[in-house]
Amino acid sequence: MAMSCPGRLVVPFASSPISKVCKTTSVSVSCSSSHLSTPLPNEQANDSSNCSNNNFSYSRASPSERWPHLQLQLAETYPLSQTPFSATPPQLTHVDKEAELSLESPESETLGVDDETQEKLGRVSKNRVKKMTKLALKRAKDWRERVKFLTDRILGLEQDQFVADVLDDRKVQMTPTDFCFVVKFVGQVNWQRALEVYEWLNLRHWYSPNARMLATILAVLGRANQEALAVEIFTRAEPAVGNTVQVYNAMMGVYARNGRFQEVQKLLDLMRERGCEPDLVSFNTLINARLKAGAMLPDLTIELLNEVRRSGLRPDIITYNTLISACSRESNLEEAMKVFEDMDSHNCQPDLWTYNAMISVYGRCGMANKAEQLFRDLEFKGFFPDAVTYNSLLYAFAREGNVDKVKKICEEMVELGLGKDEMTYNTIIHMYGKLGQHDLGLQLYGDMKLSGRNPDVVTYTVMIDSLGKANKIKEASNVMSDMLDAGVKPTVRTYSALICGYAKAGMATEAEETFNCMRRSGIRPDFLAYSVMLDIHLRCNEIMKALVLYREMVHDSFKPDHTLYQVMLQALRKENKVKDIEKVVRDMKELCGMSPQTISSFLVKGECYDLAAQMLRLGICNGDELDDENLLSILSSYSSSGRHKEACDLLEFLKEHTEGYNQLIAEALVVVLCESCQLDAALKEYNNAKDSGFFSGSSTMYDSLIRCCEENELLTEASQIFADMRFCGVEPSECIFKSMVTVYCKMGFPETAHCLINQAELKGIPLDYPSIYVDVIEAYGKVKLWQKAESVVGNVRQRYMNVDRKMWNALIRAYAASGCYERARAVFNTMMRDGPSPTVDSINGLLEALIVDGRLTELYVVIEELQDMGFKISKSSILLMLDAFAQAGKIFEVKKIYSGMKAAGYFPTMHLYRIMIRLFCKGKRVRDVEAMISEMEEAGFKPDLSIWNSMLKLYSGMEDYKKTAQIYQQIKEGGLEPDEDTYNTLIIMYCRDRRPEEGLSLMYEMRKVGLEPKLDSYKSLISAFGKLQVLEQAEELFNELHSKGYKLDRSFYHTMMKIFRDSGNHSKAESLLSMMKEAGVEPTIATMHLLMVSYGSSGQPQEAEKVLTNLKETGVNLTTLPYSSVINAYLQNGDYNVGIQKLMDMKKEGLEVDHRIWTCFIRAASLSQHTSEAIILLNALQDAGFDLPIRLMTEKSELLFSELESCLEKLKPVEDNAAFNFVNALEDMFWAFELRATASWVFQLAVKKNIYRHDVFRVADKDWGADFRKLSAGSALVALTLWLDHMQDAALQGYPESPKSVVLITGTAEYNMVSLNRTLKACLWEMGSPFLPCKTRSGLLVAKGHSLRMWLKDSPFCLDLELKDAPSLPELNSMQLTEGCFIRRGLVPAFKDITERLGLVRPKKFARLALLSDDKRDKAIQADIEGGKEKLEKLKTKVGYKRTRMIKKLRKRKFIQRPLPNSS
Repeated sequence: MAMSCPGRLVVPFASSPISKVCKTTSVSVSCSSSHLSTPLPNEQANDSSNCSNNNFSYSRASPSERWPHLQLQLAETYPLSQTPFSATPPQLTHVDKEAELSLESPESETLGVDDETQEKLGRVSKNRVKKMTKLALKRAKDWRERVKFLTDRILGLEQDQFVADVLDDRKVQMTPTDFCFVVKFVGQVNWQRALEVYEWLNLRHWYSPNARMLATILAVLGRANQEALAVEIFTRAEPAVGNTVQVYNAMMGVYARNGRFQEVQKLLDLMRERGCEPDLVSFNTLINARLKAGAMLPDLTIELLNEVRRSGLRPDIITYNTLISACSRESNLEEAMKVFEDMDSHNCQPDLWTYNAMISVYGRCGMANKAEQLFRDLEFKGFFPDAVTYNSLLYAFAREGNVDKVKKICEEMVELGLGKDEMTYNTIIHMYGKLGQHDLGLQLYGDMKLSGRNPDVVTYTVMIDSLGKANKIKEASNVMSDMLDAGVKPTVRTYSALICGYAKAGMATEAEETFNCMRRSGIRPDFLAYSVMLDIHLRCNEIMKALVLYREMVHDSFKPDHTLYQVMLQALRKENKVKDIEKVVRDMKELCGMSPQTISSFLVKGECYDLAAQMLRLGICNGDELDDENLLSILSSYSSSGRHKEACDLLEFLKEHTEGYNQLIAEALVVVLCESCQLDAALKEYNNAKDSGFFSGSSTMYDSLIRCCEENELLTEASQIFADMRFCGVEPSECIFKSMVTVYCKMGFPETAHCLINQAELKGIPLDYPSIYVDVIEAYGKVKLWQKAESVVGNVRQRYMNVDRKMWNALIRAYAASGCYERARAVFNTMMRDGPSPTVDSINGLLEALIVDGRLTELYVVIEELQDMGFKISKSSILLMLDAFAQAGKIFEVKKIYSGMKAAGYFPTMHLYRIMIRLFCKGKRVRDVEAMISEMEEAGFKPDLSIWNSMLKLYSGMEDYKKTAQIYQQIKEGGLEPDEDTYNTLIIMYCRDRRPEEGLSLMYEMRKVGLEPKLDSYKSLISAFGKLQVLEQAEELFNELHSKGYKLDRSFYHTMMKIFRDSGNHSKAESLLSMMKEAGVEPTIATMHLLMVSYGSSGQPQEAEKVLTNLKETGVNLTTLPYSSVINAYLQNGDYNVGIQKLMDMKKEGLEVDHRIWTCFIRAASLSQHTSEAIILLNALQDAGFDLPIRLMTEKSELLFSELESCLEKLKPVEDNAAFNFVNALEDMFWAFELRATASWVFQLAVKKNIYRHDVFRVADKDWGADFRKLSAGSALVALTLWLDHMQDAALQGYPESPKSVVLITGTAEYNMVSLNRTLKACLWEMGSPFLPCKTRSGLLVAKGHSLRMWLKDSPFCLDLELKDAPSLPELNSMQLTEGCFIRRGLVPAFKDITERLGLVRPKKFARLALLSDDKRDKAIQADIEGGKEKLEKLKTKVGYKRTRMIKKLRKRKFIQRPLPNSS
């Protein structure tokens, strides 16, 4: 039977009962898993004779006391010999009766003459009987009485008495054979007294030592497990005595008891060397030793039998019974059948022992019915069952736990008169122990004692083992006490069982004391005892004790099991015992024969990672096959400890050193890379493995990949991997189903996710996780499929009855995503009625439903209802409302909610500040933004980059470039790293401010930090360089984008066409057409229009007409746009007749004249030199069906104004700013031909009709300013005059008050090749105004408020600012376009003369020079030039003089050397 101690179970501290063996203490400990084999009945006597009842000790029993010089020679006594069998370290012993057969009868003893003549039994006593002759002594029949008399006297000695006191008395006369029996019988009770008798006989030299005496003492010491003493005595024996088969057999029996097969084999070889031929007893002992040495290998029994036959001997019944008994112990039915068949084939008749062993084999192999059948057949074979037979059958059914059958067999035994013996009780007690019926076991134990059967060592061992396993250590300790009180000596198994019980109860001290007590009693610990104690020491962190015990264990030929090695390595690593770890590893390799891969696995579990990897690499380099299980264990340990890099390196090494493709390594590498968050490398490895063609993958690998892709939001990759997995036929696990449902929900495929849930349920994998259904419901809501979300909740409700709060909230959010407020409110009411109660998320869902539905005004109503219901409105709800109103741009509502939030005690968060500032920036509420920034900083928040970016866009959009630069500086000072929005906003700002060089440098800086500008930034840079006529840089940027493969839209090509057009490089503009087609961008009519405008501006109207002709040939439905481009080209070139002809051709082709043609002819009329030319152009329009312009020029009727108003009403909705361009053209014409009042009326009408902005100019309190951008030159001059008139009235009246500086925004753009900035400056400079160009920004004119007021009051140019129509049209155009400047015709010569010779001069100086005649102006300019030169010379002289004077002063200065400071 087997007993075991549970492994690696950590138990808490427990109070220990008072041990009868050792002192008591309590400690927490765990027991390693080992097995305890209960001794068979025929082993009980052998194992129990370990120590006497008294405390007698024989000091000379120790070899170190007897012959200390032999300690180092014992190992050299027997040379190593080759053995045909493999052996392992020993287990427990079996009987060796053959060595003692000759001791049973004194008649069989024959002694040599020398033995008898040298025998002396002491000196002659006067009181004793006359000494018998030798022959008479030998023939005497009372030898048993003499032996018993002397044996009883020796065993009756007290502890302090000696054997010599009895032997020297010589009460009886003894022969050498009698002394052999004395030694044997004394040794059965006390081996130390038997050794003392043997030593007394040797010391007295009363007889010559004979082989029989030597064999007897060896047998005694063997039974007492005193192998060292037996080896010593055998070594000291004289060759003449020791070199006999009987002695060798006895010594081999000593070794065989402990399964030391190698030592038995050595003795067998030594016998043959010394000429002593082994007999059958020798081989039977050898077989017994081999079978005890380790596990039984296949065909081992037949090989042992053949070995006997090869020696010329015939196996007898003892040989066969030994083999079958060994098969019984090993539960090896196959080998037992082979032996039985061999026995039958060699005509060796089985005896009852044989059949008993076969019944035992069947029982141990779980074949109780087969054992019973053989039992029933015994009578037919001529045998009658004995107690051993019944006990073997009893064991078979007890092993199966068949209580009824066991009781029936017991009753049958009693009926036959056999009765229950100790073995019977032991078997039944052990059965109850295995069944956990310990009370019945204890009851049977009591019945056994009452029935007169004394419990033997097996009984006590079984009881202690069963109670220890049941954690009844107190009862186990009591059983040990009973055992000692009964005089039964505990065996090694008894002690081991008790040690295991103490270990399981956490009583480490008691376990250690029991272990020490066992060793003090002379019992050598077995594997279980060593293992348990070693485990206790390791887990109690007693490393030194553990190492000492480990060395003793190895010395006794025991090997720790794998679990112990793992615990040992872990403990040594914690204490950083590197050298001891290396020694243990060496033992694992040399003693246990472990492969480097196996050792590596244990090292990893022991957290000795570096050494583990080193051992595995060593094994692979040595050509060992990779053990998949060990590799997985190593990788698992690496993964659990987070050492992913080491795992990757190891796998890469294995990949390089493994021939061919190894799927396990590939999969493991993918898994490890996923766990180490190296998803890109994992996907690459996965794709490489998949491309190899031999890859299918495991569920674990796919699980790791999909989970990792999900965590990194690589949803498409996760979906593809899942598809690969299904294609390879790998069944998804529950984790994969869960991950893929989440992935498909995130991808916006809720139907697919829902389908996966159904598939999992069909496969028996119910995904009963509320979070899964919540994800599906929310995904349905996001794609506006609230009906299916509703059905999911309905299904869950039908299946589980209850729907949790998260699911209800998810349904509310699904309704909210579609704006279904009423349905969301119904769910809310259901939660209020049936539960669970709504939460903040529920309320936010209701509010979100109203927001999505655009019912913002109802938010306040719902909030009031919720408050009436007792809900407190949370901060998140308020933020949700505020964000909604902010998205709608309702600044007033946002400010109101913000104030209410602060009043409710909710402090603003960073997110709230972002929302508010972003809203104010969009609304261009500068003061609110600045106030919010101040409040934010007072609250302890620092503006983040998104807030600064919003402010950058605000100031950049307002063209406050100075403030924009300050914000950028604050970003740098705050330690923030600008992002793409920051750089792109600044680049566009620099482009608007006509500083593209700085924008370009910023773009280079942006690239250095790894950011790429947006295409809009490139477009702004290209456009800005084009406006500055920096053609090379603009073209370089465009070519860079084109070469990098950017997909440019049509606007880029149009921008470049405009740049080439303005620069006069029309060939490049034409080449852009082919580039567009190569890039896959088809030119449109607008593209062709740009090309035609380019030709027209360059004075090549014929080329523009060719483009039109090509367009006609393509069959495209043409509008007036390309015709207007051709007509405008001819009109700009002065070919009025051709332009008019083209107009007629257009009409003939069926196209009606529209606003584009009107604008072309009116603009050409405004630029014509003579009035007659303008009339011709306007008459052409009249002939084409549009007479309003000519009538406005020539007639004075109020009806014309109503017609113009209706015309503008029609043009307003027309695209391409039709009304705006038409009004601009009219304004230019009316101003050019001195119809100024008409121009003023048209201007005000355009403002009234919202064609022009209402804030083109303003004269408010401390806010005088104007913005004339996008106006034509004529419109701007009209606006300027009206503005000056309003400011003059304010200056004269003193109200509204002027600001310190008045700003006029002209912009830098050109409108139809006219620069508004130059035109207005020429006008204001002619008038001598105080307006000057802004020093920091281009496109701005600034005047000081006081100077402006004085000028408006006093300047003769401001005496009459009223706009009036001339009485009649002038013969010539009053305005002339020169160098992009639309100025008064009479001012052109003076303007050119002044600007060419003096450059930009101040307005007053310009006005003074312009009023002079040509001669005087020439002289004044010449004098100014010469005066400037003289002034420059004087300045140079003055600077040189000052420098010389300074040098002289420095030379005259005295230098005084100051004393050095005292070092002390």
